[in-house]
Amino acid sequence: MSSAATAQTLDKNGQEIKAVGFKRFGFDSEVALDVLRSLYLRPHYAPATTEPKDAAIKADSEEDKFSLFQSKSIYYPETHSISYTTLSRFPPVKLLPPSERKRILVTGGAGFVGSHLVDRLMILGHEVTVIDNFFTGSKTTVSHWIGHPNFEMVRHDVVEPFMIECDQIYHLACPASPPHYQFNAVKTIKTSFMGTLNMLGLAKRVKARFLITSTSEVYGDPEVHPQPEDYWGHVNPIGPRACYDEGKRVAETLTYGFQRQDGVDVRVARIFNTYGPRMNPADGRVVSNFIVQALKGEDMTVYGDGKQTRSFQYIHDLVDGLIALMNSGESRPVNIGNGDEFTIGEFAELVREIVEKVQDEDGVKRERRVNIIYKPMPTDDPQKRRPDTTRAKETLDWQPRWTVRMGLEEMVRYYKAKMEEGSL
Repeated sequence: MSSAATAQTLDKNGQEIKAVGFKRFGFDSEVALDVLRSLYLRPHYAPATTEPKDAAIKADSEEDKFSLFQSKSIYYPETHSISYTTLSRFPPVKLLPPSERKRILVTGGAGFVGSHLVDRLMILGHEVTVIDNFFTGSKTTVSHWIGHPNFEMVRHDVVEPFMIECDQIYHLACPASPPHYQFNAVKTIKTSFMGTLNMLGLAKRVKARFLITSTSEVYGDPEVHPQPEDYWGHVNPIGPRACYDEGKRVAETLTYGFQRQDGVDVRVARIFNTYGPRMNPADGRVVSNFIVQALKGEDMTVYGDGKQTRSFQYIHDLVDGLIALMNSGESRPVNIGNGDEFTIGEFAELVREIVEKVQDEDGVKRERRVNIIYKPMPTDDPQKRRPDTTRAKETLDWQPRWTVRMGLEEMVRYYKAKMEEGSL
């Protein structure tokens, strides 16, 4: 991982990114980037050939600096097995006075987006409870916090009521990729409706602020481009994607019903395509598909003619936007996404180029160059998708900082490390 540790990360203006987050709306969400990276870009075990370092020994190099704060599980390559230990030193978290420390509930907190949000909130020193039924999430995404005094993990399905005392609720629970949400369409719409109803009921009872992660899918296959928040959408209510699209639309309706009727303090984030480390490699989304195919040396599959467009935002930008929205005074829906638009064909070429760059830097020999092949388009797949983020810029002072290239490089390194350790 040495090349990842030393690589400079430059934002859209060519400035180096050393920290993510910001101090805004009375909430400090700033965290050093190398601390966050230590949680997802390094393996959580020591190879059997080397003795695990004593946690008391000072790290010798920048590379070892964060290895002290990880479990000392040992990996045995000859038997492809791992010996876990419960003894671990957690990453340092900010020591907040009780008046500043919030009790935060994150539903779906073991998922891709949820786990990154949990990392940020934990490092900032807040008390975090995660509830997840692990339908698409995985305990391994937050396992490095299990046992920490500020952290609690509960296996629970939001379709059933849940009682807890908290100050803020980030309601992320819902499968978000087409293969997952279409696997059990009735369950998906039930999660969107019943899960949101239960969490809004909790927010009402304990007077917590409630944020729901809605989606750009509420716009359907849009007839307006780019999509502003006051566009009502163009959705097929009986198509294969309707369980998710209409589920999120009714969840927004419920959210504003509770605001008008019961005075619940609500926030609605409409998330556009997001990618990053910990994304499920089998979730059928274009970024993970392309990277995994290219790393395995398989041909990359583009559906349709490759002319359909998408805009992709990196996970750290999304977490910045969610935290800013939660702590701001903005209660209208807010698009959180990246306005940089790519055709899927161009994007496939960019992924191939970055995978080759990382392989070359790490001395990996390729048998051949992967090809890009085209297959028929799935039903109701939107042709265009790009957010109008004017509201986020004006009311949250938020805009994406990560370039698609920088984010992709970090994600390629993450998947490559997972393949090397045999867990992908």
